Amino acid sequence: MSDSNTTEFTNPSTFILLGIPGLEAVHVWISIPFCTMYTIAVLGNFTILFIVKKEPSLHGPMYYFLCMLAITDLVLYTSTMPKILAIFWFNSREINFSGCLTQMYFIHCFSVMESGILVAMALDRYVAICHPLRYSTMLTNPVVVKIGLAVVLRSGMVVLPYPFLVRQWPYCTTNLIPNPYCMHIAVAKLACADTHVSNYYGLFVTFCVIGLDGIFITVSYTQILRAIFSLPTKDARLKTFETCGSHLCVILAFYIPRLFISLMYRFARNVPLHFHVLIANVYLFMPPMLNPIIYGVRTKQIRDRLLRLFTHKGA
Repeated sequence: MSDSNTTEFTNPSTFILLGIPGLEAVHVWISIPFCTMYTIAVLGNFTILFIVKKEPSLHGPMYYFLCMLAITDLVLYTSTMPKILAIFWFNSREINFSGCLTQMYFIHCFSVMESGILVAMALDRYVAICHPLRYSTMLTNPVVVKIGLAVVLRSGMVVLPYPFLVRQWPYCTTNLIPNPYCMHIAVAKLACADTHVSNYYGLFVTFCVIGLDGIFITVSYTQILRAIFSLPTKDARLKTFETCGSHLCVILAFYIPRLFISLMYRFARNVPLHFHVLIANVYLFMPPMLNPIIYGVRTKQIRDRLLRLFTHKGA
């Protein structure tokens, strides 16, 4: 092996994103579902923001958190999907070092932020169902703002070490990333240094941040279900459960793919690389697309406002 292939360089000028390795010949066809998801996510989340802004009856804590979720999904898509489509359509695979670190930060930051928003929404449903008489006094607008700021600050600070850890490593032999975007674990594998600290920190974020979020949501819904089943009539139970049905669907859409891909990376060693990459993309991009659909279909206030909007335009 030549010296040029093994020379270490602290900060490579560019990384090469391979897209879906092994499926380069069908990148154009793969781009169709990606572009469709992008279009649905952008239109759906902007529609949620527009409806909540225009409808005074939706100016409440649950819908403020829903708007935060929509903004988070839009940023997550916008920071990744244009580059992915450029790879699929124009074979534009280069990304400079700083751009890769920025994209990495946005992906992980807003993924953690989405988890935090789901916790905030679980808290909202817990107070609304278990302490309905205190709902308006407990979740006031200042409290909602503080919760939102806490979610944003937590995600920003927790993910901040990622780009700093990646920047300090030396790199050698290759700058090829077998993904269509920059993920922390994918870049870490290219380093010619001991990356145990980074790996342990990644596990800390997964289990002690997102894992604790999942535990908090589970505890909240345990209390919510106890309160629902203690109601005297079946109609009352169904009506109350419907108020948190959309949130439950969004939680499942977020956590189930994450659990599946985590297990797959650890135990499915013989699975082809392109399948790993495709599943990782499904995990990252499916929830932001499904969230506005779930809330648009299952939330009566949003559904009615949307129908009035189209009826008014039709008239």
